Amino acid sequence: ISYEEWLICLLLFALVMSLEMVNTAVEAAVDFAAKGERHPLAGKAKDVAAGAVLISAIFAAIIGMLIFLPKIMALIFK
Repeated sequence: ISYEEWLICLLLFALVMSLEMVNTAVEAAVDFAAKGERHPLAGKAKDVAAGAVLISAIFAAIIGMLIFLPKIMALIFK
């Protein structure tokens, strides 16, 4: 793959990993603030943070397929 494609893959990887770390931090902060009690806003905060990770991971997978699938298909049907 080209230099630009490698750069895109690395940036998307960094995005997903960074959002995963933010998600972990949000969950820890919510758990600390809630002190073991259930609260609807605590659940919503965790869900939104997890949703951000999910959206970024789906986006990264789609871009990865757009980059790698044509090259894989070219190798298979050469």
